[in-house]
Amino acid sequence: MATAKSKEKTKLHDWTFLSNHGHILILLHRNPGQLLREVALQVGITERAVISIVKDLVDAGALEKTREGRRNFYKVNTETKLRHPIEAGHSIKELLRLAK
Repeated sequence: MATAKSKEKTKLHDWTFLSNHGHILILLHRNPGQLLREVALQVGITERAVISIVKDLVDAGALEKTREGRRNFYKVNTETKLRHPIEAGHSIKELLRLAK
């Protein structure tokens, strides 16, 4: 049976400040050749969800995908502006600076 303290600790870890999109951008910026399967494990979502998010980021111009042989490499467009009105005027570069 869980105690009140362990329930409280679990609640603290039920949410995060960044979205999965933000987590994936950070991971691919740190390691442009990382396999999306590995990204999925680190973020805690399915590989299919990561593929969908990468497509969103590529479509938005925040991420570029290139293929070298059998492997994909990703480049984050750091000058891309964040999308939500609250963050208007701030760039991905600023987000990545915070995530070091």
